[in-house]
Amino acid sequence: MLRTIFANLYRRLPLVRECREMQASLSRIEKALKAGQMIRLLDFELHDHPRYADPRRLLRYQSQVCSQNGEDGIIHEIFRRIGTTAKIFAEVGVGDGCENNTAFLLSQGWTGFWVDGCNNFLRALENREDLQRECLKYFVSIISRENIAGLFEQLGVPKEFDLLSLDIDQNTYYAWEGLRSFRPRVVVVEYNGAVPPDVDWKVRYSSNRIWDGTQNFGAGLKAFEIIGRKFGYSLVGCEFVGSNAFFVRDDLLAGKFAEPFTAENHHEPPRYWMTHRRCHPPAILDRTNPG
Repeated sequence: MLRTIFANLYRRLPLVRECREMQASLSRIEKALKAGQMIRLLDFELHDHPRYADPRRLLRYQSQVCSQNGEDGIIHEIFRRIGTTAKIFAEVGVGDGCENNTAFLLSQGWTGFWVDGCNNFLRALENREDLQRECLKYFVSIISRENIAGLFEQLGVPKEFDLLSLDIDQNTYYAWEGLRSFRPRVVVVEYNGAVPPDVDWKVRYSSNRIWDGTQNFGAGLKAFEIIGRKFGYSLVGCEFVGSNAFFVRDDLLAGKFAEPFTAENHHEPPRYWMTHRRCHPPAILDRTNPG
């Protein structure tokens, strides 16, 4: 009790209070400087870098609406090149529903399916009449290699559709492995950017294993390149923060993407400090009519 009283009195001392306020101000300034460096790099300097000079490089087109980083812009550019079919997506690991890889597609008239082990995303759908007309079906369930195909079948996910996005931290690689009977045209996966691009590494599988917050998670980009090739997909790019990789089905490539389709060519190292919300807090934009 006395310790709490003295601690509260200490924090109220003018000098201590001023030091704490200065520390908070310096922290805000540091954050603003980092954001400014990131914006200058991505918006004004990146296109002049020799590595990204090829216009077929997807990273040149990244932008953020509802995605955590630049995934929205890259997904838009992929489908600008290959076209869409029924505009159907399926995303596994949707977070709070407002910040993920398909929320912006939902706003543009796409229909789809969400699966997550937590029901936090349901709050994003409350009181949204524009999202209540069979445009989105969802399932709350822990995902494993063994059950993911069955969950898709229960939801009614078609065998062939436009976009699959997978981000379940620890077992993302094995989730894709469990969906081998499905043939999406584009696949987005979270990869472990700390693993060198020439190393085929993935975590040991356990169906109930969850991420412990360390770098011991998921799989390196080479492992995803190999499984993608096995399933008939080519690695066509990564976003700059080094979290998400993009695959296109081989029958749709037709010279539209930067070769070679290897981890060595497309790997982006982890730049997690560059994760930054560049505008207002994320929300699912109003849904437009399908088109």
